Amino acid sequence: MPLEAILKRHILEKELFDILKPNQFKDYAPNGLQIQGKEDINKIVTGVTASQALINKAIEHNADAILVHHGYFWKKESPILTGIKYQRISTLIKHDINLFAYHLPLDAHIKLGNNAQLAKLFGLHVIESLQPWLSVAESIGIAGTFNDAKSVSEVKAIVEKALGRNVLLEQVNNNLISKVALCSGGAQGYIDQAADLGADLYLTGEVSEQTIHVARERNINFIAAGHHATERYGVMALGEYLSSQYDVDVEFIDIDNPA
Repeated sequence: MPLEAILKRHILEKELFDILKPNQFKDYAPNGLQIQGKEDINKIVTGVTASQALINKAIEHNADAILVHHGYFWKKESPILTGIKYQRISTLIKHDINLFAYHLPLDAHIKLGNNAQLAKLFGLHVIESLQPWLSVAESIGIAGTFNDAKSVSEVKAIVEKALGRNVLLEQVNNNLISKVALCSGGAQGYIDQAADLGADLYLTGEVSEQTIHVARERNINFIAAGHHATERYGVMALGEYLSSQYDVDVEFIDIDNPA
């Protein structure tokens, strides 16, 4: 049974707050309702980033709300509404579409988060936090193990099949891979923490020049699987959960991004 015959904006806002607990995170952008639209929500479009392309698709699909991982109003970003920022926001307002965005809370959620969903896709059993001072439920990175240790090439094949794309692999040894640390998106800076945990391989979305040197010098295999590709699955899972609880149509739209 749906919880509400017609999903209201304030009900959706409260539900997302209760699920993701954004107040527990010190984030780089505001989490929650970023642009207010219509009160009744019958159709939600989910996506990774609130780009103009996603907004245009949401309009085509008669969406009342957009739910994304990457929204607007990032720290150190100019507050001036000009250029593409004006175009995006003015389009949302003109079409009375709500924009909900959740960044770190959608990485960290223990079941619906990007990292949890990646671990599920890759067949990993989550065992600990990438940040030892935090619980798995609070951490933006996790570590898990395979049932059976695998070669580096086998892990690469698993990741590429799951994500549907080629990945960058820096193989620094021929050790079997049992323990994998992962953090979606632009988290290449956590490679030292992955090595400290004793992970055999670290997986994230992006790579920097120094990341490869760290991988080699700390003897940890490394995969950069794409920022966008590693952050599709949290918002997809969240959307599926909402559609199971409310009488609302939820559709994930993937705006292809090779980065």
